[in-house]
Amino acid sequence: MRAPLSWIRDFTPVDAPVSDLVHALNQLGLEVDAVDEPGREILGVRVARILDVVAHPDADKLRLADIDVGDRTTRVVCGAPNIAPGMVVPFAPVGATLPGGFTLERRKIRGVVSDGMLCSAKELGLGDDHSGILDLGADAALGADVREVLGLDDVVFELAVTPNRPDAMCIVGVARELAAHFRWPFAVPEPTLAAGGSEPAVPVEIEAPDRCPRYLARTAGVVLGPAPDWMRRRLLQAGVRAINNVVDVTNYVLLERNQPLHAFDLDRLAGPGIVVRGAGAGERLSTLDGVERVLGPDDLLICDADRVPQALAGIMGGAAAEVRDDTHRILLESAYFERMGIARTSKRLKVRSESSARFERGTDPDGVADAAARAMELLAAVAGAHVATALTDRYPVPIARPRIRVRTTKVNAVLGTALTDADVRAALAPLGIEMSGAGDAIEAVPPTFRPDLEREIDLVEEVARRVGFDAIGRTVPKPEHQVGGLTLRQQERRRVADALVGAGLAEAVTIPLVAPAAATRYRAATPVAVANPLRAEESVLRPTLLPGLAAAAARNAARGRADVALFELGRVFLAPDAPGALPTEREAVAGLLAGTVRRAPVEPDRPVDAHDAVDAVGTVLDCLGVTGVRLVPAPVPGFAAGAAARVTADGAPVGVVGVLADASLAAESLPGPAVAFELDLDALADAPRRDRGFTAPSPYPPSGIDLALVVDDAVPAADLVATVRGAAGDLAEAAWCFDEFRDDRLGVGRRSLAVSLRIRAADRTLTDAEVAAVRDACVAAAAAAHGAVLRT
Repeated sequence: MRAPLSWIRDFTPVDAPVSDLVHALNQLGLEVDAVDEPGREILGVRVARILDVVAHPDADKLRLADIDVGDRTTRVVCGAPNIAPGMVVPFAPVGATLPGGFTLERRKIRGVVSDGMLCSAKELGLGDDHSGILDLGADAALGADVREVLGLDDVVFELAVTPNRPDAMCIVGVARELAAHFRWPFAVPEPTLAAGGSEPAVPVEIEAPDRCPRYLARTAGVVLGPAPDWMRRRLLQAGVRAINNVVDVTNYVLLERNQPLHAFDLDRLAGPGIVVRGAGAGERLSTLDGVERVLGPDDLLICDADRVPQALAGIMGGAAAEVRDDTHRILLESAYFERMGIARTSKRLKVRSESSARFERGTDPDGVADAAARAMELLAAVAGAHVATALTDRYPVPIARPRIRVRTTKVNAVLGTALTDADVRAALAPLGIEMSGAGDAIEAVPPTFRPDLEREIDLVEEVARRVGFDAIGRTVPKPEHQVGGLTLRQQERRRVADALVGAGLAEAVTIPLVAPAAATRYRAATPVAVANPLRAEESVLRPTLLPGLAAAAARNAARGRADVALFELGRVFLAPDAPGALPTEREAVAGLLAGTVRRAPVEPDRPVDAHDAVDAVGTVLDCLGVTGVRLVPAPVPGFAAGAAARVTADGAPVGVVGVLADASLAAESLPGPAVAFELDLDALADAPRRDRGFTAPSPYPPSGIDLALVVDDAVPAADLVATVRGAAGDLAEAAWCFDEFRDDRLGVGRRSLAVSLRIRAADRTLTDAEVAAVRDACVAAAAAAHGAVLRT
């Protein structure tokens, strides 16, 4: 927001350099983005009246103007077509300085000496208008400094006000903060109003008191026209375009007191009367910006006595009852609306105004009447308003002010200070906070214009602002016990991420909102729909991490990076089991590998295959120490038939792994091949873990046994490996399948799996007889469990 210094001085006698004011505002949390001093480069320009205008003797387009500067008269040469006797204009004499550092000198123009120049708006840095000399108006005092007449001697602060400080979004709020900081007096004058109109009060009916706790309506007869120069100048400094005296007054009060107002043309309202109600589904309203808006039950309307919508409450007025050039009677609205309702409507309709920006942060419910009186006071002054004595102020349930316990010991404990009760009182009282009690029993009652003050810690922050953050010394905390640290789950989460990065995968972060089609592609369940999605195409919460990874891989491929290995750790969301229950959130890790595995020149490059995804799953399970893991071939949504499996731990499902189906690749425009996996970390937390105790490695050499076993296609390789390893007993160190062979001579539906077994004893070197006995036991166990036949 823009806050002119001259306007701030209406409420507190500011007596400090601009640099000190900037420092104070920053310390108070009202960050100064910029300081605008429009008249800083203008020196010596004065107000003059043109006495006479005569033709230049040697130029058709130039004229000579005799001017009165108040203490002397002189003549200047001017080429502007609009100068005329009696006109009051800005005059830059010899020695005056204009924007850009241009200093005037006495000079001859076509043989005639010009003792300075008359200035246009552009030459004073007030805009781009160079068509004529600026008319200052007949009431400007001759000889006065133009900066004072035009308000160019003012300083305007550009402030970044945080959303939790709605009270600071107005001139009064900024003045209050500065007055409290510098210990200046502060006062908001009571409006003086000579109401005498005999019109009856307009009836007001509030059908949604929870959305509109207070509504005030007051009428007045007005004479529409332009606002006076001083008001237009202030609005311009504050960044608001002047429209007419009635609308300008509502904007002026909004900027001054943070209370949005709206003026209706009373003659265009049915009744007249006001009804505050919720909108019906599909109801329409044409707003002041010329847009017809389709409304819903969550929107609040201001209607006339016939219930015809006339304004979108707290956001924008309607076009039907807009104040126009032929308006003679107005109804002024001053109200307090519930914050979140305004915010939701503003966001849904994508319409934001100065009013909605204030209502959605919180205005002062107890300031509604004073703001309306101030507006009527100004309307009487600038629009000749005849204000009706009667008014309607509906405030059935006044907003209760919170009562907050403030402990001086708590303030000192949080801030590291040694403040007394008197110090705390002195810090809070200038902010309008009422206090009673002492010590740890101080009760503070914040004003209604500070909706952000709800808890004790909020008041501690206020004390810190008033004392000054730069005045609070720095201290080093000395905890008696260790604080912080990661939980076991957090440690495991980091361990999984580190392991996958070490395996060559890159971590991705994707948003949890996905398209419904993408959600059901990888999980056959109803996804959780979002009530207010950011994009209509991404309207459900992800039940799996795979859609985000697939989309990320597709984006990389579209940019020439088809070879990717990505993983993500995040939450997935499952639909609730019962109506009214909340969705289930689970922690998961997923990975996707696509394109080619680049291994040259060590070995030939090859396309990614299911073994790469299985290896990544093994990496995760190994770093967590999970035991009892099996891959069970099964159909999995989104994966290729016959090339997918479910991962189980001790018989419980914990994830999936396999090759993505062609349909999944096509849906994401992802060139194949691609493999993926996903593991439920919450389920793995309950899975059996191997003993992490230390076992000294055997100093004796290992022995290796390779077996080629012919089994049915239905026998999983993992089951065969587990059987072979189990038959070796305590001597087994490792077992794995390293080859598959198929041939018609093996029989229909049968294949040969090559299993390698490594065995070792802890106390001796195994003899050939012992190795042979283990080999025979493994073959016998495989035959008994799976009908395996040793291929020779």
